[in-house]
Amino acid sequence: MTNIQNTSSILPAVTPLHSLHHELGAKFVTFAGYEMPIQYPTGIIAEHNHTRNSAGLFDISHMGQLRVTGYAALELEKLVPADIVGLATCKQCYTLFTTHNGGVLDDLMVMNLGECYMLVVNAACKHTDLNHLRESLSNQCETVSLEDQALLALQGPNSRRVLAKTFSGVEDLPFMHALQTQFEGSPCLITCSGYTGEDGFEISIAAGSAEDLTRLLLDSDEVLPIGLGARDSLRLEAGLCLYGHELSPEITPVEAGLSWVIDKARRKHG
Repeated sequence: MTNIQNTSSILPAVTPLHSLHHELGAKFVTFAGYEMPIQYPTGIIAEHNHTRNSAGLFDISHMGQLRVTGYAALELEKLVPADIVGLATCKQCYTLFTTHNGGVLDDLMVMNLGECYMLVVNAACKHTDLNHLRESLSNQCETVSLEDQALLALQGPNSRRVLAKTFSGVEDLPFMHALQTQFEGSPCLITCSGYTGEDGFEISIAAGSAEDLTRLLLDSDEVLPIGLGARDSLRLEAGLCLYGHELSPEITPVEAGLSWVIDKARRKHG
């Protein structure tokens, strides 16, 4: 959901799974300030095809996970074109932070967990997004960056069956809905979503438990680790927007072909 950069003058950050990526033979690239796996020994084409035909596991812990508490629904709705007030508990939506002129600051997921709202934002924009929220929301809201949370994406037609072996309730989880559960005593948030165009899930879990869960999922013959190269080719094949290309402060949601993300009550006709 953002641009890959091959060089950086700043020592890149790493995710909680960095050592495991080395163990799995990954090749790395600097991406949004992180050293991330771009591919594994199987190669990008094989990883792409495996995700389309079975299940691919992505480390997306570099992305931002933000929690907003307080009277947040109306406040968030001022910053995005989605219906946040009408978003049901344990449901999420894809939406956009926009400028006063309608340009796109970032694309993101917003999830209603009842006691709070969870946002997943792009890695390259997460610090800017955090400041944007803190500057824009009223003092009745508090925004916290969940730095100690990892984020995994299990994508592909076999992902539901694989994940259901570990998490009860996943087998019936509808698209864009969330399930709050546990893994080995650690709170875990699973959403039926992703950015490949396939059936899939994103899993937010404490950083200290991420490697155990990753190894467990990779123990399945149906699952391979997938790098950023195939993540981008899968996105392109599915026709999904990339921030910095189809989305930017100079491009409106309508110009990007994303009119559907605008709540019907906000659309202008004529």
